[in-house]
Amino acid sequence: MDLSSRFSSILILLLISISIASAEIRKSEIRSDDRPIIPLDEFGFTHSGRLELDASKIWLSNSNPDLDLSKVGFFLCTRDAWVHVIQQLEEEEITCALQSDLVKHVFTFNNLKGGDKSKFSTVFTENDADQYSLVFANCLQQVKISMDVRSAMYNLEGKKGGRDYLSAGRTVLPKVYFLFSVIYFSLAATWIYVLYKKRLTVFAIHFFMLGVVVLKALNLLCEAEDKSYIKKTGTAHGWDVLFYIFNFLNGITLFTLIVLIGTGWSFLKPYLQDKEKKVLMIVIPLQVVANFAQVVIDETGPYGQDWVTWKQIFLLVDVVCCCAVLFPIVWSIKNLREAAKTDGKAAVNLVKLTLFRQYYIVVICYIYFTRVVVYALETITSYKYMWTSVVASELATLGFYLFTGYKFRPEVHNPYFVVDDEEEEAAAEALKLEDEFEL
Repeated sequence: MDLSSRFSSILILLLISISIASAEIRKSEIRSDDRPIIPLDEFGFTHSGRLELDASKIWLSNSNPDLDLSKVGFFLCTRDAWVHVIQQLEEEEITCALQSDLVKHVFTFNNLKGGDKSKFSTVFTENDADQYSLVFANCLQQVKISMDVRSAMYNLEGKKGGRDYLSAGRTVLPKVYFLFSVIYFSLAATWIYVLYKKRLTVFAIHFFMLGVVVLKALNLLCEAEDKSYIKKTGTAHGWDVLFYIFNFLNGITLFTLIVLIGTGWSFLKPYLQDKEKKVLMIVIPLQVVANFAQVVIDETGPYGQDWVTWKQIFLLVDVVCCCAVLFPIVWSIKNLREAAKTDGKAAVNLVKLTLFRQYYIVVICYIYFTRVVVYALETITSYKYMWTSVVASELATLGFYLFTGYKFRPEVHNPYFVVDDEEEEAAAEALKLEDEFEL
């Protein structure tokens, strides 16, 4: 294995450890693949972990009976152990990952016995609690391998030894998602009450905000059901389809809402300028690509040769969308600064400017926290507490929704329109002190 292959292998395993996909019963189809390392899945085991591994239709491009098949097989490895395995390979202490005493052999091909050597089935017991990656190694030079692999990793729980197919640290996620879905449904009901009470001052954007909250609640409910079925059976039973649908709709509507609020649509003006429409025309297709990439990542698993590429596409598109939605807010701030110098309504423009400046800062904080801080939490948090990164992300999202709803709620006595002379003079002085808004 050369240096570049080793580097790509460690990168793939690190990506698996922070993958957004949940472990479950996974079926992988490997076709004419000569990669030395093929990651299959990752899972957090307790002290009563089990791995059921089945492979069929095993085919090697070289049928030479002298091949050392002990260099081909499956093993379990922690992230820390894999770093040391890479070091052993670089220092030439070993020539194959399967030779390291830091990995746990599940099955090697030299153990294929009987008349039919094209398949095997084994059950591996893991009593050392930790997060492991299931990896296939092929240390034979220029030998391609094809096979169908079925892996099922789970923990036994309770006196009856029931199976829990969710990784340790994620087993509480069904309850977490359900709790947040109840919170969002309650938030939607509260918003409906507010819209009814303030119906004379309701804009179209307020109904759009209601739709975003409802879609978020439905998305969380489907994710709770998805994780619940995976926990019990190892498969999603179709709930993953509903989750992808509502996640797709929620992603598009949330970014659209940020763009519409950032442009002042419905609050400041009933139309969108051409450049603002272009932002929407960019963000919405990018969200389609991002959601498609997420489906590919979740459903194919890391064994796919293009898995890392799709992972990178997803991250890139997400970053581009986050940056794109900031431009309309910046444009609105600059327009308000210019309007304050010409229309003589200093107090009104100062209130609007302050509001949009606050919203800009909150959007920046929300994006930074959910994309960077949560990512860091997933990386550094012990596998036992992986649920904390989900809770942190959902709390940040809930806080963002609450801030947006409170600041842009329908008001009968709108501060934009009720301004006395003293406020006007004070605002004019304040605007003189703030010649530019520093981004």
